[in-house]
Amino acid sequence: MGMQVSTGGGLKADPNIVPFIDVLLVLLIIFMVITPLTPKGLDALVPQPPPPGAKADPADNRTVVIVINADKSMLINAEPTDMNRLGPRLEEIFKTRAERVVFVKGDPSLEFALVAQAIDIAKGAGIDKIGLMTAKIEAGE
Repeated sequence: MGMQVSTGGGLKADPNIVPFIDVLLVLLIIFMVITPLTPKGLDALVPQPPPPGAKADPADNRTVVIVINADKSMLINAEPTDMNRLGPRLEEIFKTRAERVVFVKGDPSLEFALVAQAIDIAKGAGIDKIGLMTAKIEAGE
């Protein structure tokens, strides 16, 4: 029978990395599951300016813009309205149209709650896509 003789090196300690790999894989799976659940904002539509040199025909303008002024008065394409008449008026405008797109332009001094209320009314009126207009977008920048 053989007998093992010590070489004098003392105890040899090898770290067991299997538990670390298990923890790493569990964390990887958790982050992969959580990542798609991050909140997503609203999709924003931006009206595109006409190409340079193109003539604007007012009869061909089918863009509907809701303008909310600083004094909280509202206009739909320069037609005065208010929050109570906004929904029925939008339904009337879009009852014969296939493309239901509205742009909302609010005065910068307004609280966003009023703009959000107009967006909510437009969604309730059956509008598919709602875009926000800013001063830079309107200037074509």
